[in-house]
This record gives sequence, structure tokens and C-alpha cells, in this order.
Amino acid sequence: MMTDIRYPVKPSTVPAWAVPIISILCPWVIFISIYIAKRDVYDFHHATLGVLFAVLITAVFTDVIKTAVGRPRPDFFWRCFPDGNQLYNQVTGGVICHGEKSFLTDGRKSFPSGHTSWSFAGLGFLSLYLSGKIKAFNRQGHVAKLCIVILPLLLASLVGISRVDDYRHHWEDVFVGGLIGWGPYAYFHMLEELQAANSSVAQNQQSTPTGGQHIGLSRLEHDRKSLNDLESGSV
Repeated sequence: MMTDIRYPVKPSTVPAWAVPIISILCPWVIFISIYIAKRDVYDFHHATLGVLFAVLITAVFTDVIKTAVGRPRPDFFWRCFPDGNQLYNQVTGGVICHGEKSFLTDGRKSFPSGHTSWSFAGLGFLSLYLSGKIKAFNRQGHVAKLCIVILPLLLASLVGISRVDDYRHHWEDVFVGGLIGWGPYAYFHMLEELQAANSSVAQNQQSTPTGGQHIGLSRLEHDRKSLNDLESGSV
């Protein structure tokens, strides 16, 4: 256990102030660019609200889990003992941390990774938004379109990798953070496609008997007309 939390303290490659820029401002710049080109206020309004709502819900959910779990970061040892001298209570045997209190409090918020969940929430929304705008998954899609869609997710992944490299999170923290940020999108998108497929099947089942009934009535009317023609001597 102690070996997992004795990594050195390093400065963050992606500081905390940069996370809102990556997860909110970067997608918003794309939204503005598309608005200038298309002049669609409705689309811009919903895109802005969508990314803000996604990041806000993810941030609240992530912070609640962080506080509840309280998992030590990989560099927690040096946060607890800045000079390297381990102090323990002689009676209870408990650890006596003599590091800065705020630094220690932050050191027990390893699970899950907030940087990763924020990044996947904002950039994941941007990825789905772009896939719809450029029609990346239609039958005429090209590899270049797929690369555009994957690019935001790649950037979010790099943010998560930097957190492990900086010894701020364990790899499990980053993995779960990515699931929190991206998982709901994948789930609800799959649910929407499933509902659309079920609706299409139901419509086909309803339209098939109706079509057969129309064909039967047409044939019956044709037979009656032929019989009348025969009786009247028109044929």
C-alpha cells in the first residue's frame, strides 16, 4: 500500500485552471465557428446548454465520489511527510501527518479523476456534435471525417494519461473518470437507437396487414367489376 503512494510530488502538466478551458471553452469555440457559418441560433443555443449541463452534472457527480471515497493520491506520502520523516502516535500507532492541511485534503481525492471526467464530458459532447454535423457515420462517410470525430476523444485521453504520468492519479482513477464523463453519452445514444429500432419494427408490423388489406379490397373490386361487365355483355 505504502509503495503505491510514495511517488514524488510533481507539477501538473494540465493545471486545474486549464480544465474548464479544455472541456467548455474549446467546444464553445467550435460552436461559435459553426454558428458563424450556418447562422443557426437554435443549434448554437442547444449546443451551448448541452455542453454546460454535461460538464456541470459530471463535475458534481465526480466531486461527490471523490469526497466519499477519499482514496490517497500516488504522491500522498510526501504530502503527509514533506521532510520524509514518518511520525506515528505512540499509543494508537496512527499516522501523524505534518504537511499542509489543504494539500493533504486534496491528496485524498484521487478517485475518480476530475480532470479526466471533465475532459471526456466536454470533449465527448463535442465529438458527438461534430459527428452529427459532418455526418461521419452515414454510408458516404470517409476516414477523414472519422479522424475529426476521434480527435476530441484523443485530447481527453491525453489529459487522463498526463494525470497518471504526474503521479496525481492511479490508472483506475483515470479509467473510471473517463467512464463517468463518456459513459452516459454512450448509454443514452445506444438507448435512443434501440428505441428507434423498436419503433421502426412496430410501424412495419402495423403497415403490413393494412397494405395486404388494401390489396385484397382492390382485387375484390376488380373481380366485381369484371362480373358486372360479363353480366351486362360489355365483354
